[in-house]
Amino acid sequence: MAESAAQDPGPNPVAGASGESAGPTPHVALSTSCLFLAEPPETFRVASELGYDSVEVLVTHQRMTQLTHQLLDASQKYQMPISAIHAPTLFFTQQVWGRPWTKIQMAAKMVEQVGADVVVAHPPFAWQPKYGRSFVEGVHKLFDMTGVKIAVENMYPWRVGGREMQMYRPHWDPRKFDYDWVTWDFSHASIAKVNSLEAVRELRSRLGHIHLTDGNDGGTSDEHLIPGQGQQPVAETLRYLADHDWQGVLGVEINTRSAKSEDHRDAMMAESLDFARTHFRKSSEA
Repeated sequence: MAESAAQDPGPNPVAGASGESAGPTPHVALSTSCLFLAEPPETFRVASELGYDSVEVLVTHQRMTQLTHQLLDASQKYQMPISAIHAPTLFFTQQVWGRPWTKIQMAAKMVEQVGADVVVAHPPFAWQPKYGRSFVEGVHKLFDMTGVKIAVENMYPWRVGGREMQMYRPHWDPRKFDYDWVTWDFSHASIAKVNSLEAVRELRSRLGHIHLTDGNDGGTSDEHLIPGQGQQPVAETLRYLADHDWQGVLGVEINTRSAKSEDHRDAMMAESLDFARTHFRKSSEA
């Protein structure tokens, strides 16, 4: 991997009243996916009010998520920077931005235009064999050409009738390949029955982004629970990253569709932010 690639240092450690370091401060982003049916400015507003550091934009069919100038307007209005662009490589965004490589190329361009740090990209689906065969090398080339981190996200096997189906190419597990950068998602790890602490230890030198969430291990649905409400070792993983001075972005990506009101929804996102602030600390301070 490219060890010399520049990383956004995020917020500097804050000093306590005595002038001593209070330890690492996590940079926490709120994903627009957390307010899935709302217009993107609502995410910027909520992120600002709750005390998040930035916003992660998931590019979808919503026109504004595709328009750099409108995203920058919202960023400026709420004084909330954009730290990550999630390319439209999901199952339900297959029609957004055309061909597979175009999606990632346009996301990389958007990263440059909005001053973000990373592109989050899913691996190809099984019905995209040509794209799948060229994916690992193509991601390398795009990173080399642009300098933009393309962080390939861990996915999971699909389960139907008790059988596992391999629906991603070349595989759902990015640890099997020499991607320059990886995004680690705790909910996806839960479905795949992967211990996230062990995986992050293995990936640390090329861990470009985190999707902060949770899940009940071995389930069949992508739950995206509030961190700490599932079975993944999320707190331990954050502590490990703090111990090793990891300086990437923790992107909160939880499912709030069960919220009974806007206040309840906002409380779920506030709880996720508090979890990050509480557990991203060195073991000696825990």
